[in-house]
Amino acid sequence: MYTTALLANTLIVTVIWIDSMLQEPMYCFLCVLAAVDMVMASSVVPKMVGIFSSGDNSISFNACFTQMYFVHAATAVETGLLLAMAFDRYVAICKPLHYKRILTPRVMLGMSVTITIRAIISMTPLSWMVSHLPFCGSNVVLHSYCEHIAVAKLACADPRPSSLYSLIVSSIIVGSDVAFIAASYILILQAVFDLSKNAQLKALSTCGSHVGVMALYYLPGMASIYVAWLGEDIVPLSTQVLLADLYLIIPSTLNPIIYGLKTKQIQNRTWSLLTHCLFNHSNLGS
Repeated sequence: MYTTALLANTLIVTVIWIDSMLQEPMYCFLCVLAAVDMVMASSVVPKMVGIFSSGDNSISFNACFTQMYFVHAATAVETGLLLAMAFDRYVAICKPLHYKRILTPRVMLGMSVTITIRAIISMTPLSWMVSHLPFCGSNVVLHSYCEHIAVAKLACADPRPSSLYSLIVSSIIVGSDVAFIAASYILILQAVFDLSKNAQLKALSTCGSHVGVMALYYLPGMASIYVAWLGEDIVPLSTQVLLADLYLIIPSTLNPIIYGLKTKQIQNRTWSLLTHCLFNHSNLGS
């Protein structure tokens, strides 16, 4: 799955980056989303593969907290990007005549910077709180990567302040983003009912696939946070680890397929790029 995620997201970024016809806001957000997916998956999967293949399950203190920061910051950026893409679809369908006037390059840059700053502001205190806990006992993280609650539980001090901060901040960020995303799609569906039958089916198909990917991202992610808060007495550790892994790997694999390769313009450009590369390679070989 990691190889699929890496190749698919790299292909999406490459196609959008080199093709001047794919410079609309939707494709720019998609390009950033693909890059974030690669960062998120690459933060944990290579180390996980190393653990299972070579048995080297050690990680330094600094590397552990660096991994933890990048994983949680990337997830915060991703939920913001999903909101931005939902807003993009709302403007494109509900206000098509004002699309280019509303989503100007300056507005897009402002949205991207706001999303990044929000992730940094929300995740930096969490990383600081966990990294400044005293660790004097076991140093075995009962997880497949340095998930913050699993790391905090190793501390000799009370880990509940950092865990509570994570729970509250994650609930606020995800709750507000999901509320605005839901509002965008409700308005889209209301507008679609006034269109032709073919347009309705096309819009419903697009919205349905987007909602499916969001469900696969938000549900395991929030479930992972809440079950970790409840503890092993209520939810088995294996279930906690599985949920935490799912929300990092599955969206990174499905996002380029649902958001990217299912889009007709990207399909055409991708096929043109691949055939061009294969044609040039065959000419060089001959």
